[in-house]
Amino acid sequence: MFLQLFGTVVIAGIVGYASERSGFTRNGYLQSIIICVGGAFLFYFVRIMFGLRIGTPGLDAIISSVGALIIVPTHWRKRR
Repeated sequence: MFLQLFGTVVIAGIVGYASERSGFTRNGYLQSIIICVGGAFLFYFVRIMFGLRIGTPGLDAIISSVGALIIVPTHWRKRR
């Protein structure tokens, strides 16, 4: 279980870096990685506490990281 936590952090960091590199987001590298790791941590602990699973731990890390990248920046963006 402890190795799943490390794997989740690594996968979330890769997703954050790749999303910034590909132009999917424009938050900055460090900000995107922090958002992805935070979302992956949150879903990892929800997975442990409530048994909510979408698939394998790697797939859960990818889905939660992308979800966090979509939700967090758009929530704080100012409306014009």
